[in-house]
Amino acid sequence: MAYTQTNSKTLLRRRSNLSQTIQQLLDSAAIVGVTLGLVQYHFEDIGRSTARYTVMLLVLLGILALTYDKFAIYRSNAHFIDKALNLLKAWTLSFLLLIVIAFLTKHSAIYSRYLIGQLFVLGYFIQLLLHFLFRVVYQKIILRAQQNENVLIVGQSRLAYYLQNKISSNPWIGEQVIGFIPLPDDNTPESGRTASGRSRDPEALGNIEDLPAIIDQHAISTIYIVTPLKSSKALENIYMNTLDKHVSIHWIPDIFSLRLVNHSVREISGIPVITLSETPLIGMRMLQKALEDKVLSILILIAISPILVLVAIAVKLNSPGPIFFRQNRAGWSGKSFRIWKFRSMYVHQEEAGKLRQAEKNDSRITSVGAFIRKTSLDELPQIFNVLAGDMSLVGPRPHALQHDEEYSRRIFDYYARHHIKPGITGLAQVRGLRGETKDISQMIHRIESDIEYINNWSVWLDITIIFRTVFAFTGEQAF
Repeated sequence: MAYTQTNSKTLLRRRSNLSQTIQQLLDSAAIVGVTLGLVQYHFEDIGRSTARYTVMLLVLLGILALTYDKFAIYRSNAHFIDKALNLLKAWTLSFLLLIVIAFLTKHSAIYSRYLIGQLFVLGYFIQLLLHFLFRVVYQKIILRAQQNENVLIVGQSRLAYYLQNKISSNPWIGEQVIGFIPLPDDNTPESGRTASGRSRDPEALGNIEDLPAIIDQHAISTIYIVTPLKSSKALENIYMNTLDKHVSIHWIPDIFSLRLVNHSVREISGIPVITLSETPLIGMRMLQKALEDKVLSILILIAISPILVLVAIAVKLNSPGPIFFRQNRAGWSGKSFRIWKFRSMYVHQEEAGKLRQAEKNDSRITSVGAFIRKTSLDELPQIFNVLAGDMSLVGPRPHALQHDEEYSRRIFDYYARHHIKPGITGLAQVRGLRGETKDISQMIHRIESDIEYINNWSVWLDITIIFRTVFAFTGEQAF
């Protein structure tokens, strides 16, 4: 039977409320006010200057709409320090984009650098003050007057207790969990308690059969159904038995027992689609990553050109053989490419079908090779791989194909690291997870960092890793 959609309303929607709208208006008014105030302070020809900076202001507000949405500035009620940090990231990224647009359109010369700098500093701190004051007012006045809704959670998995803890610790939600009802397949419900860590967690109020009576007895207005993959069939029965109770019902499929890679929720013509595994580089994000790689790699290449020449001469004079070492590696989506490195070993033949990792005091390593491996100078030619599009400046380090085959047999989610371009440096490397892997646990930790990077990718994260790389790429693990 063909599926027919009878309701044109989209199933996935972003919730909005009055508080978000007020915050957006306050921020916009503050940015406009600070900009026009600075223009009046700096320029005598107010009319002409105001017109010029109004155009800049409109572009900035348009960029802010995108970056603030990206960083969930108005959709997140996190700890204020986290909120301040996210606001700084979004505000900084917006100004970087504004500067790039000004240079590309050749209008940068008509704007005062001093005024832009003042706008950046004053604009951020005024917004931060507004967010703080709004938070205080909202908590002291609105939340105190707000009647919390009674909530029931169906399910007693770790995710169910985690959800309960998050609801209980966030007064902005306006809900309180009255209790739990275990699902038929919840064989060990108490195992979920460690996820909450609270001694006064609500107890189980009964069984699924008691659900209608429990709703009436406790004046339940909202139900969260948290079902593991094996219990999804129970959802329909619960839903049908609560339709006449006039309660809000939310379904949370417990997919977190799987190793998720950049998971998300989206829709196709109103049909909800839960993505379990996907590259983060889609659409504009792929363009952002490509621009970051091209622009930064060209700047880095110009800066390191003298070093490349000196290292190449040293390698050539130190031992016979080619300057560069090239080897097949697996890249994005498993596609093979040839990586560039400065040769750090004497020319030798590997044993058939076996590839030895470099070890400490390895006799195959030349004297120059020991130095450039210690300082990671042997990796610098990979800047050409970045310019060719095979690699990125930041990403999971590509391993030799033989090592890919070996570790993929021992680590079930090993190949998840290929959901993004490999990099010259990465999150695992700046955490010290590099060099020889003497046991499988070391590689597991490296893979966990690679997947964490994929799940949290952003231009800001890349820039942070690049700066940390300068301090991390020397030390005891480099050989």
